Amino acid sequence: MRFPLLIAVAAALLFTTAPAIAQVAPPPRAGGGELTVDVNQGAVQPLPIAVPGFSGSAQGAEISKVIMANLERSGLFRPIDQAAFIEKFLAVNVQPRFPDWKTIGAQALVNGQATLEADGRLRVDFRLWDVFSETQLLGLQFTSTPENWRRVAHKISDAVYERLTGEKGYFDTRVVFVAESGAKVGRVKRLAIMDQDGANPSYLTDGSYLVMTPRFSTTSQEITYMALRPNGSSVYLFNIETGRQETLGSFPGMVFAPRFSPAGDKVAFSVERGGNSDIYVMDLRSRQTTRVTSDPSIDTSPSFSPDGSRIIFNSDRGGSPQIYVMNLDGSGARRVSFGGGSYTTPVWAPRGDFIAFTKQTGSTFHIGVMRADGSDERLLTTSYLDEGPTWAPNGRVLMFFRETAPGNPRLWTVDVTGRILRPAPYTNAASDPAWSPLLN
Repeated sequence: MRFPLLIAVAAALLFTTAPAIAQVAPPPRAGGGELTVDVNQGAVQPLPIAVPGFSGSAQGAEISKVIMANLERSGLFRPIDQAAFIEKFLAVNVQPRFPDWKTIGAQALVNGQATLEADGRLRVDFRLWDVFSETQLLGLQFTSTPENWRRVAHKISDAVYERLTGEKGYFDTRVVFVAESGAKVGRVKRLAIMDQDGANPSYLTDGSYLVMTPRFSTTSQEITYMALRPNGSSVYLFNIETGRQETLGSFPGMVFAPRFSPAGDKVAFSVERGGNSDIYVMDLRSRQTTRVTSDPSIDTSPSFSPDGSRIIFNSDRGGSPQIYVMNLDGSGARRVSFGGGSYTTPVWAPRGDFIAFTKQTGSTFHIGVMRADGSDERLLTTSYLDEGPTWAPNGRVLMFFRETAPGNPRLWTVDVTGRILRPAPYTNAASDPAWSPLLN
Protein backbone atom coordinates (compact mmCIF):
# COMPACT_ATOMS: atom_id res chain seq x y z
CA MET A 1 0.00 0.00 0.00
CA ARG A 2 1.64 3.24 -1.10
CA PHE A 3 0.77 6.84 -0.34
CA PRO A 4 2.33 9.27 -2.82
CA LEU A 5 4.07 12.16 -1.16
CA LEU A 6 3.33 15.79 -1.81
CA ILE A 7 6.09 18.09 -3.03
CA ALA A 8 6.23 21.76 -2.10
CA VAL A 9 7.96 23.38 -5.04
CA ALA A 10 7.99 26.99 -3.95
CA ALA A 11 7.95 28.71 -0.61
CA ALA A 12 7.52 32.36 -1.23
CA LEU A 13 6.88 35.77 0.12
CA LEU A 14 6.67 36.39 3.82
CA PHE A 15 5.87 40.07 3.54
CA THR A 16 5.45 40.84 7.22
CA THR A 17 8.50 41.90 9.19
CA ALA A 18 7.92 39.79 12.32
CA PRO A 19 6.20 36.53 13.27
CA ALA A 20 2.52 36.72 14.04
CA ILE A 21 1.47 35.74 17.57
CA ALA A 22 -1.43 37.54 19.30
CA GLN A 23 -5.02 37.06 20.34
CA VAL A 24 -7.62 34.79 18.78
CA ALA A 25 -10.56 37.11 18.88
CA PRO A 26 -9.00 40.54 18.80
CA PRO A 27 -11.19 43.60 19.08
CA PRO A 28 -10.91 46.07 16.19
CA ARG A 29 -7.22 46.89 15.99
CA ALA A 30 -7.17 50.63 16.28
CA GLY A 31 -3.73 51.83 15.37
CA GLY A 32 -2.65 48.58 13.79
CA GLY A 33 -0.88 45.58 15.28
CA GLU A 34 -0.28 42.17 13.82
CA LEU A 35 -2.99 39.62 13.17
CA THR A 36 -2.26 36.58 15.29
CA VAL A 37 -3.78 33.80 17.38
CA ASP A 38 -2.85 33.21 21.01
CA VAL A 39 -3.44 29.50 21.62
CA ASN A 40 -2.79 29.84 25.36
CA GLN A 41 -5.69 32.07 26.34
CA GLY A 42 -8.12 30.59 28.84
CA ALA A 43 -11.20 31.77 26.96
CA VAL A 44 -10.86 32.30 23.24
CA GLN A 45 -13.27 33.49 20.60
CA PRO A 46 -12.37 31.96 17.21
CA LEU A 47 -10.73 34.22 14.65
CA PRO A 48 -13.05 35.12 11.71
CA ILE A 49 -11.38 33.93 8.52
CA ALA A 50 -12.61 33.96 4.92
CA VAL A 51 -11.69 31.12 2.55
CA PRO A 52 -13.23 31.64 -0.92
CA GLY A 53 -13.36 28.72 -3.33
CA PHE A 54 -10.01 28.49 -5.08
CA SER A 55 -10.23 29.48 -8.74
CA GLY A 56 -9.11 27.45 -11.75
CA SER A 57 -9.55 23.67 -11.62
CA ALA A 58 -12.79 22.20 -10.29
CA GLN A 59 -10.77 20.75 -7.42
CA GLY A 60 -10.13 24.27 -6.15
CA ALA A 61 -13.54 24.54 -4.51
CA GLU A 62 -13.04 21.18 -2.78
CA ILE A 63 -9.60 22.23 -1.53
CA SER A 64 -11.03 25.37 0.07
CA LYS A 65 -13.77 23.30 1.78
CA VAL A 66 -11.20 21.02 3.39
CA ILE A 67 -9.18 24.02 4.55
CA MET A 68 -12.27 25.59 6.13
CA ALA A 69 -13.21 22.34 7.86
CA ASN A 70 -9.68 21.85 9.24
CA LEU A 71 -9.43 25.37 10.62
CA GLU A 72 -12.94 25.30 12.10
CA ARG A 73 -12.33 21.93 13.77
CA SER A 74 -9.24 23.32 15.51
CA GLY A 75 -11.56 25.63 17.45
CA LEU A 76 -9.26 28.60 16.86
CA PHE A 77 -10.88 29.86 13.65
CA ARG A 78 -14.40 30.70 12.50
CA PRO A 79 -14.71 30.41 8.71
CA ILE A 80 -17.20 32.96 7.38
CA ASP A 81 -20.10 31.66 5.27
CA GLN A 82 -19.16 32.09 1.61
CA ALA A 83 -22.69 33.39 0.90
CA ALA A 84 -21.74 36.55 2.83
CA PHE A 85 -18.82 37.39 0.55
CA ILE A 86 -19.05 40.69 -1.33
CA GLU A 87 -16.04 40.15 -3.55
CA LYS A 88 -17.13 36.99 -5.34
CA PHE A 89 -14.25 36.35 -7.75
CA LEU A 90 -10.79 36.69 -6.27
CA ALA A 91 -7.76 35.93 -8.46
CA VAL A 92 -4.68 34.67 -6.66
CA ASN A 93 -2.38 37.21 -8.37
CA VAL A 94 -4.57 40.26 -7.66
CA GLN A 95 -4.74 42.11 -4.34
CA PRO A 96 -8.14 41.67 -2.64
CA ARG A 97 -10.62 44.53 -2.21
CA PHE A 98 -9.96 44.77 1.52
CA PRO A 99 -12.94 47.04 2.38
CA ASP A 100 -15.27 44.28 1.12
CA TRP A 101 -13.69 41.77 3.54
CA LYS A 102 -13.64 44.23 6.44
CA THR A 103 -17.36 44.82 5.93
CA ILE A 104 -18.19 41.16 6.60
CA GLY A 105 -15.90 40.99 9.64
CA ALA A 106 -13.09 38.90 8.16
CA GLN A 107 -9.78 39.34 9.97
CA ALA A 108 -7.84 36.91 7.77
CA LEU A 109 -8.33 35.86 4.16
CA VAL A 110 -7.05 32.78 2.30
CA ASN A 111 -7.40 32.70 -1.46
CA GLY A 112 -5.88 30.48 -4.10
CA GLN A 113 -5.87 28.89 -7.50
CA ALA A 114 -5.70 25.23 -8.58
CA THR A 115 -4.25 24.57 -12.03
CA LEU A 116 -3.84 21.34 -13.99
CA GLU A 117 -0.45 21.54 -15.69
CA ALA A 118 0.28 20.21 -19.18
CA ASP A 119 2.12 17.23 -17.66
CA GLY A 120 -0.98 16.27 -15.65
CA ARG A 121 0.22 17.56 -12.30
CA LEU A 122 -1.95 19.69 -10.03
CA ARG A 123 -0.40 23.04 -9.03
CA VAL A 124 -1.98 25.01 -6.21
CA ASP A 125 -1.00 28.59 -5.34
CA PHE A 126 -2.40 30.31 -2.27
CA ARG A 127 -2.00 33.49 -0.25
CA LEU A 128 -2.84 34.43 3.32
CA TRP A 129 -3.82 38.06 3.96
CA ASP A 130 -4.20 40.23 7.04
CA VAL A 131 -7.39 42.07 6.14
CA PHE A 132 -7.03 44.86 8.71
CA SER A 133 -3.48 45.87 7.77
CA GLU A 134 -4.06 44.98 4.10
CA THR A 135 -0.82 42.98 3.91
CA GLN A 136 0.11 39.54 2.66
CA LEU A 137 1.31 37.22 5.42
CA LEU A 138 2.19 34.18 3.36
CA GLY A 139 2.33 32.87 -0.20
CA LEU A 140 3.09 29.26 -1.15
CA GLN A 141 2.84 26.94 -4.14
CA PHE A 142 2.41 23.15 -4.05
CA THR A 143 2.34 20.52 -6.77
CA SER A 144 0.98 17.00 -6.57
CA THR A 145 -0.91 14.40 -8.53
CA PRO A 146 -4.58 15.42 -8.96
CA GLU A 147 -5.85 12.52 -6.83
CA ASN A 148 -3.71 13.78 -3.96
CA TRP A 149 -5.55 17.11 -3.73
CA ARG A 150 -6.67 16.51 -0.14
CA ARG A 151 -3.06 16.47 1.03
CA VAL A 152 -2.56 19.81 -0.69
CA ALA A 153 -5.49 21.16 1.34
CA HIS A 154 -4.05 19.76 4.57
CA LYS A 155 -0.62 21.28 3.87
CA ILE A 156 -2.19 24.67 3.21
CA SER A 157 -4.17 24.34 6.44
CA ASP A 158 -0.94 23.59 8.31
CA ALA A 159 0.77 26.61 6.77
CA VAL A 160 -2.08 28.95 7.73
CA TYR A 161 -2.29 27.49 11.23
CA GLU A 162 1.44 27.89 11.80
CA ARG A 163 1.60 31.42 10.40
CA LEU A 164 -1.24 32.65 12.61
CA THR A 165 -0.48 30.73 15.81
CA GLY A 166 3.29 30.35 15.72
CA GLU A 167 2.92 26.58 16.31
CA LYS A 168 3.15 23.68 13.91
CA GLY A 169 -0.07 22.44 12.35
CA TYR A 170 -1.30 18.86 12.56
CA PHE A 171 -3.65 18.48 9.59
CA ASP A 172 -1.39 16.60 7.16
CA THR A 173 -1.46 13.50 9.34
CA ARG A 174 -3.20 10.16 9.67
CA VAL A 175 -4.70 8.20 12.53
CA VAL A 176 -4.49 4.45 13.02
CA PHE A 177 -7.20 2.93 15.21
CA VAL A 178 -9.25 -0.15 15.99
CA ALA A 179 -12.46 -0.23 13.92
CA GLU A 180 -15.19 -2.12 15.74
CA SER A 181 -18.32 -3.80 14.35
CA GLY A 182 -20.91 -6.35 15.37
CA ALA A 183 -22.42 -7.26 18.72
CA LYS A 184 -20.62 -6.69 22.01
CA VAL A 185 -20.05 -10.43 22.32
CA GLY A 186 -17.79 -11.65 19.53
CA ARG A 187 -17.16 -8.13 18.25
CA VAL A 188 -14.96 -7.81 15.15
CA LYS A 189 -11.94 -5.55 15.67
CA ARG A 190 -9.84 -4.56 12.68
CA LEU A 191 -6.79 -2.37 12.37
CA ALA A 192 -7.80 0.69 10.35
CA ILE A 193 -6.27 3.95 9.17
CA MET A 194 -7.67 7.28 7.96
CA ASP A 195 -6.72 10.89 7.39
CA GLN A 196 -7.00 12.97 10.55
CA ASP A 197 -10.25 14.49 9.24
CA GLY A 198 -11.88 11.06 8.81
CA ALA A 199 -11.37 10.87 5.04
CA ASN A 200 -9.96 7.83 3.20
CA PRO A 201 -10.60 5.19 5.88
CA SER A 202 -9.30 1.71 5.06
CA TYR A 203 -8.69 -1.58 6.86
CA LEU A 204 -5.21 -2.97 7.42
CA THR A 205 -6.30 -6.33 8.86
CA ASP A 206 -9.20 -8.61 7.89
CA GLY A 207 -10.92 -9.04 11.26
CA SER A 208 -10.10 -12.74 11.61
CA TYR A 209 -8.26 -11.96 14.85
CA LEU A 210 -8.45 -9.23 17.47
CA VAL A 211 -6.13 -6.23 17.32
CA MET A 212 -5.34 -3.84 20.14
CA THR A 213 -3.23 -0.77 20.99
CA PRO A 214 -1.84 0.26 17.59
CA ARG A 215 0.91 2.86 17.84
CA PHE A 216 2.70 4.96 15.21
CA SER A 217 6.42 5.36 14.91
CA THR A 218 7.39 9.02 15.30
CA THR A 219 9.99 8.75 12.54
CA SER A 220 8.36 6.68 9.78
CA GLN A 221 5.10 5.35 8.43
CA GLU A 222 5.26 2.24 10.56
CA ILE A 223 2.87 0.85 13.16
CA THR A 224 3.28 -1.54 16.03
CA TYR A 225 0.24 -3.32 17.45
CA MET A 226 -0.89 -6.34 19.44
CA ALA A 227 -2.68 -9.24 17.74
CA LEU A 228 -4.66 -11.72 19.84
CA ARG A 229 -5.34 -15.15 18.35
CA PRO A 230 -6.61 -18.38 19.96
CA ASN A 231 -3.03 -19.60 20.36
CA GLY A 232 -1.81 -16.44 22.07
CA SER A 233 -0.77 -12.84 21.53
CA SER A 234 1.98 -11.28 19.43
CA VAL A 235 3.37 -7.84 18.79
CA TYR A 236 3.71 -6.87 15.13
CA LEU A 237 5.41 -4.23 13.07
CA PHE A 238 3.42 -3.04 10.04
CA ASN A 239 4.92 -0.89 7.29
CA ILE A 240 2.04 1.17 5.87
CA GLU A 241 3.73 2.04 2.57
CA THR A 242 4.74 -1.51 1.67
CA GLY A 243 2.12 -3.51 3.60
CA ARG A 244 4.88 -5.71 5.05
CA GLN A 245 4.24 -7.22 8.49
CA GLU A 246 6.59 -8.97 10.86
CA THR A 247 6.34 -10.22 14.42
CA LEU A 248 8.74 -9.15 17.13
CA GLY A 249 9.15 -12.75 18.23
CA SER A 250 7.59 -15.22 20.63
CA PHE A 251 7.26 -14.57 24.34
CA PRO A 252 5.80 -16.84 27.01
CA GLY A 253 2.62 -15.22 28.32
CA MET A 254 0.51 -12.32 27.04
CA VAL A 255 2.31 -9.54 25.15
CA PHE A 256 0.59 -6.16 24.88
CA ALA A 257 0.81 -2.33 24.91
CA PRO A 258 3.75 -1.86 22.47
CA ARG A 259 5.11 1.61 21.74
CA PHE A 260 8.02 2.96 19.67
CA SER A 261 10.89 4.98 21.06
CA PRO A 262 11.27 8.53 19.65
CA ALA A 263 14.09 7.42 17.34
CA GLY A 264 12.03 4.49 16.10
CA ASP A 265 14.82 2.03 16.90
CA LYS A 266 13.23 0.45 19.99
CA VAL A 267 9.83 -0.85 21.07
CA ALA A 268 8.72 -1.08 24.68
CA PHE A 269 5.94 -3.49 25.63
CA SER A 270 4.50 -5.49 28.51
CA VAL A 271 4.63 -9.25 29.05
CA GLU A 272 2.16 -10.88 31.46
CA ARG A 273 2.88 -14.17 33.17
CA GLY A 274 0.81 -15.65 35.97
CA GLY A 275 -0.97 -12.43 36.82
CA ASN A 276 2.19 -10.33 36.93
CA SER A 277 3.28 -8.08 34.06
CA ASP A 278 6.60 -6.37 33.46
CA ILE A 279 7.96 -3.97 30.87
CA TYR A 280 10.53 -4.98 28.27
CA VAL A 281 12.44 -2.94 25.70
CA MET A 282 13.52 -4.46 22.37
CA ASP A 283 16.25 -3.02 20.17
CA LEU A 284 14.82 -3.38 16.66
CA ARG A 285 18.27 -3.57 15.05
CA SER A 286 19.69 -6.39 17.15
CA ARG A 287 16.33 -7.80 18.35
CA GLN A 288 17.85 -7.98 21.81
CA THR A 289 15.22 -7.68 24.56
CA THR A 290 15.85 -6.19 28.01
CA ARG A 291 13.51 -6.52 30.97
CA VAL A 292 13.36 -3.13 32.69
CA THR A 293 10.88 -3.75 35.56
CA SER A 294 10.77 -6.68 37.97
CA ASP A 295 8.29 -5.57 40.59
CA PRO A 296 5.71 -8.19 41.76
CA SER A 297 2.86 -6.06 40.40
CA ILE A 298 1.29 -5.01 37.12
CA ASP A 299 3.63 -2.72 35.17
CA THR A 300 2.29 -1.75 31.76
CA SER A 301 1.59 1.02 29.21
CA PRO A 302 5.17 2.24 28.71
CA SER A 303 5.73 5.53 26.88
CA PHE A 304 9.14 7.06 26.09
CA SER A 305 10.12 10.63 26.86
CA PRO A 306 10.82 12.68 23.69
CA ASP A 307 14.58 12.35 24.22
CA GLY A 308 14.29 8.59 24.77
CA SER A 309 16.04 8.67 28.16
CA ARG A 310 13.04 7.88 30.37
CA ILE A 311 9.86 5.83 30.33
CA ILE A 312 6.53 6.76 31.87
CA PHE A 313 4.37 3.76 32.78
CA ASN A 314 1.39 2.54 34.75
CA SER A 315 1.81 0.35 37.85
CA ASP A 316 -0.28 -0.84 40.79
CA ARG A 317 2.79 -1.44 42.96
CA GLY A 318 1.45 1.14 45.42
CA GLY A 319 -1.93 -0.55 45.75
CA SER A 320 -3.83 1.16 42.90
CA PRO A 321 -3.01 2.00 39.27
CA GLN A 322 -0.75 5.06 39.28
CA ILE A 323 1.78 6.69 36.95
CA TYR A 324 5.50 6.18 37.47
CA VAL A 325 8.57 7.43 35.61
CA MET A 326 11.90 5.60 35.38
CA ASN A 327 15.15 5.76 33.48
CA LEU A 328 15.43 3.81 30.23
CA ASP A 329 17.21 0.94 31.99
CA GLY A 330 14.50 0.70 34.68
CA SER A 331 16.43 2.48 37.42
CA GLY A 332 15.16 5.38 39.49
CA ALA A 333 11.45 4.53 39.31
CA ARG A 334 9.28 7.03 41.16
CA ARG A 335 5.58 7.77 41.36
CA VAL A 336 4.34 11.04 39.83
CA SER A 337 0.52 10.81 40.14
CA PHE A 338 -0.97 11.61 43.54
CA GLY A 339 -4.53 12.78 42.91
CA GLY A 340 -7.56 10.78 44.00
CA GLY A 341 -8.59 7.87 41.78
CA SER A 342 -6.62 5.59 39.48
CA TYR A 343 -4.41 6.56 36.53
CA THR A 344 -3.78 4.53 33.36
CA THR A 345 -2.55 4.79 29.73
CA PRO A 346 0.06 7.54 30.24
CA VAL A 347 1.62 8.98 27.08
CA TRP A 348 4.35 11.60 26.85
CA ALA A 349 3.65 14.69 24.72
CA PRO A 350 5.92 15.17 21.68
CA ARG A 351 7.26 18.41 23.17
CA GLY A 352 7.92 16.79 26.55
CA ASP A 353 5.93 19.39 28.48
CA PHE A 354 2.96 17.21 29.42
CA ILE A 355 1.90 13.64 30.04
CA ALA A 356 -1.64 12.68 29.05
CA PHE A 357 -3.49 9.94 30.90
CA THR A 358 -6.81 8.27 31.60
CA LYS A 359 -8.15 8.82 35.13
CA GLN A 360 -11.01 7.04 36.88
CA THR A 361 -12.75 8.51 39.89
CA GLY A 362 -15.56 6.27 41.06
CA SER A 363 -17.67 5.44 38.01
CA THR A 364 -16.46 8.47 36.03
CA PHE A 365 -13.58 8.62 33.56
CA HIS A 366 -11.45 11.57 32.48
CA ILE A 367 -8.72 12.43 30.01
CA GLY A 368 -6.16 14.61 31.76
CA VAL A 369 -2.69 16.07 31.48
CA MET A 370 0.07 16.78 34.00
CA ARG A 371 3.70 17.87 33.96
CA ALA A 372 6.30 15.12 33.86
CA ASP A 373 6.91 15.60 37.59
CA GLY A 374 3.20 15.21 38.36
CA SER A 375 2.50 18.90 38.92
CA ASP A 376 -0.17 21.03 37.22
CA GLU A 377 -2.67 18.17 36.81
CA ARG A 378 -5.70 19.15 34.74
CA LEU A 379 -8.72 17.06 33.79
CA LEU A 380 -9.84 17.92 30.27
CA THR A 381 -12.88 15.64 29.89
CA THR A 382 -15.48 13.86 32.02
CA SER A 383 -17.63 10.99 30.79
CA TYR A 384 -19.04 7.54 31.47
CA LEU A 385 -15.95 6.15 29.70
CA ASP A 386 -13.10 8.19 28.21
CA GLU A 387 -9.88 6.32 27.51
CA GLY A 388 -6.69 5.98 25.49
CA PRO A 389 -5.35 9.49 24.70
CA THR A 390 -2.94 10.04 21.81
CA TRP A 391 -1.13 13.29 20.97
CA ALA A 392 -1.24 15.19 17.69
CA PRO A 393 2.36 15.78 16.53
CA ASN A 394 2.27 19.45 17.59
CA GLY A 395 1.44 18.53 21.21
CA ARG A 396 -1.63 20.80 21.32
CA VAL A 397 -4.47 18.36 20.64
CA LEU A 398 -5.40 14.91 21.95
CA MET A 399 -7.57 12.22 20.41
CA PHE A 400 -9.20 9.54 22.58
CA PHE A 401 -12.19 7.24 22.51
CA ARG A 402 -15.44 7.74 24.40
CA GLU A 403 -18.20 5.28 25.10
CA THR A 404 -21.66 6.23 26.30
CA ALA A 405 -23.89 3.94 28.35
CA PRO A 406 -25.00 1.98 26.43
CA GLY A 407 -23.35 2.55 23.06
CA ASN A 408 -20.40 2.10 20.79
CA PRO A 409 -17.02 3.75 21.31
CA ARG A 410 -16.39 6.89 19.25
CA LEU A 411 -13.27 8.94 18.60
CA TRP A 412 -13.13 12.44 20.11
CA THR A 413 -10.60 15.27 20.25
CA VAL A 414 -9.77 17.82 22.94
CA ASP A 415 -7.10 20.52 23.15
CA VAL A 416 -4.75 20.91 26.12
CA THR A 417 -6.92 23.66 27.62
CA GLY A 418 -9.96 21.37 27.68
CA ARG A 419 -11.99 24.11 26.01
CA ILE A 420 -12.17 22.65 22.50
CA LEU A 421 -13.88 19.25 22.87
CA ARG A 422 -15.70 17.63 19.98
CA PRO A 423 -16.36 14.31 18.20
CA ALA A 424 -13.83 13.33 15.56
CA PRO A 425 -15.18 13.29 11.98
CA TYR A 426 -15.10 9.47 11.79
CA THR A 427 -18.58 8.40 12.90
CA ASN A 428 -18.34 4.60 13.09
CA ALA A 429 -17.42 2.61 16.19
CA ALA A 430 -13.71 2.99 16.94
CA SER A 431 -11.23 2.78 19.79
CA ASP A 432 -7.48 2.91 20.55
CA PRO A 433 -6.50 5.82 18.25
CA ALA A 434 -2.86 6.69 17.55
CA TRP A 435 -1.82 9.87 15.72
CA SER A 436 0.89 9.78 13.05
CA PRO A 437 3.73 12.29 12.74
CA LEU A 438 3.39 14.90 10.03
CA LEU A 439 3.61 13.29 6.61
CA ASN A 440 6.54 14.10 4.35
